[in-house]
Amino acid sequence: MRNALFATTAVLLTAASPAAAQSSVEGRVDRLEKEMRAVQRKVFPAGTPLEAEITRPATPTVTPGSPSATPIADLTARVGALESQLASITGQVEENSYKLRQLEEAFNRYKADTDARLSQAEPAPVAARPTVPAPIAADPTPAPVAAKPAPSKPVAAKPAAPAPASEERKTAVAAIERPNTGDAASDAYNYGFRLWDAKFYPEAQGQLKATVDKYGTSPVASKAQNLLGRAYLDDGKPALASVAFYENYQKRPRGERAPDSLAYLGEALIQLKKPADACKVYEELEQVYGESLSSSLRGMMDKGRAKAKCS
Repeated sequence: MRNALFATTAVLLTAASPAAAQSSVEGRVDRLEKEMRAVQRKVFPAGTPLEAEITRPATPTVTPGSPSATPIADLTARVGALESQLASITGQVEENSYKLRQLEEAFNRYKADTDARLSQAEPAPVAARPTVPAPIAADPTPAPVAAKPAPSKPVAAKPAAPAPASEERKTAVAAIERPNTGDAASDAYNYGFRLWDAKFYPEAQGQLKATVDKYGTSPVASKAQNLLGRAYLDDGKPALASVAFYENYQKRPRGERAPDSLAYLGEALIQLKKPADACKVYEELEQVYGESLSSSLRGMMDKGRAKAKCS
């Protein structure tokens, strides 16, 4: 009886040992699988976790009469594969963390080097340079004269101050009689004409300019402005003369001396070495005043055209 009891107990223990071992291994497997899934979620937060590559052993040949060890062997293989996979993933995590630290350090070095180069390359503020005024020509050249509808306006120039007159010159100028006919505008022009005729050109220029300024709306203004241009031209100032002639034609195209001013404007431009502009002026003179030109002005225009080689 006792032998039978021992035999029964031994059989039960023998049968229970594989079951207990299997339960223990399965617990380890479940724990390892949970840990690996947790690691994979951290490593691959946006992807699909990798499945553990577990190679199951081939099914052994079962010898009749002996218990099968297949469940335990299978669980053991799974545990080994899980442990190997977990170690591999842990190594990848450590390697990626190391590379990430290297990248951060390299970027910080690059940023520091770039900031240093930029700070060295930035130019120092340059002090503002004083503005140098452009030189003013003493005898500026007039602008080109257009053919239609009117010649281009020459560049205005401020006449230079005349040199102080000597006592002898002052006496000679004072000897020029001032007309007094009661017509103030005509008297002012005639006095300027007398000064010009006596070759006192600077004094004539001042007198004629004052006459134009004061009596600019009077019929005498056309004669005074034209004679002012001639006084400049005779005084060797063709640039100032061209301005006076042009303004007289522009402001008083029907004035008594408007055709004269155009004819003398061509002469002034020839002296300024602008023959092409002089030809445009003569063309304007012919188109506007051709039929009414006096013989003297036409002769002057023809000579000017020949001198400027107008086509």
